[in-house]
Amino acid sequence: MDTIKKTASLLMSDNVKEYDFIPKATKSLPNVDMIKEIVLLLKSILFPGFFGDEKNIEDSHKLELDINAYIEKLYLLLNEQICRSFVFFDGTVADIKGISEKTTIAFIDKLPKIKRLLATDVKAVYDNDPAAKSYGEVIFCYPAIQAMIHYRVAHELLLMNVPVLPRIITELAHSATGIDIHPGAQIGEYFSIDHGTGIVIGETCIIGNNVKLYQGVTLGAKSFTLDHDGLPVNEQRHPILEDNVIIYSNATILGRITIGHDSIVGGNIWQVYSVPPFSRVVQKKATTAFTDGLGI
Repeated sequence: MDTIKKTASLLMSDNVKEYDFIPKATKSLPNVDMIKEIVLLLKSILFPGFFGDEKNIEDSHKLELDINAYIEKLYLLLNEQICRSFVFFDGTVADIKGISEKTTIAFIDKLPKIKRLLATDVKAVYDNDPAAKSYGEVIFCYPAIQAMIHYRVAHELLLMNVPVLPRIITELAHSATGIDIHPGAQIGEYFSIDHGTGIVIGETCIIGNNVKLYQGVTLGAKSFTLDHDGLPVNEQRHPILEDNVIIYSNATILGRITIGHDSIVGGNIWQVYSVPPFSRVVQKKATTAFTDGLGI
């Protein structure tokens, strides 16, 4: 038992230089299980019947009452998590309670806007995938829509200067779908993701309207500017994709470059330079013919 006490004492010590920079949690932090419940509530509010257990889906009046109750519950849960997020970042509950309440109300007021944007994403995915049989199937089954619900919600919270919480929400989608979208990215309407696994969209990306990405696409940073302490500076370091751009699978687009509107970037491309509108960026064809096949 002396070993247990000794180990516990070492782990709680402030004098171990290898990890003395890690802060101790002294207040209630955001609760991930509660945030998962909040996201499920939001999905049930934005797309009634597709998420959760909706018993009154065939009665519009009762369904509206249910949505009203869901929003009231959302207010209580979200307000607490926003408050905890502010406390995690800086400050005390006493300082932040009023700000948290105003922020929660302001976010709830944004829900119709979020639903309208998500509706454009649903239409874009459906219109770009001949395998999709209905809008309902896209909402219910497609990982792209799951990721975009998380992103659109998280982005609005980030615009309201809520710390930590937006990142938790998008990382939940990342874990579930393999689609990694930073909440700080700016994504326009009618955004379409096909398949989606392995997509990475960085914090300072700007994506226009009617843009389509295939699986494995990286919209990342090429290099970092470092400050006097050798730490990376948070600057505009990710690509800009203008309207009507298509990026095919496993393309890597790096740095603060612009892919001009109505351009196509082919699969497996490594792109670090801007291209003008209506560009076609593809790999060079093989210079030798294939002659030694085994006839399989």
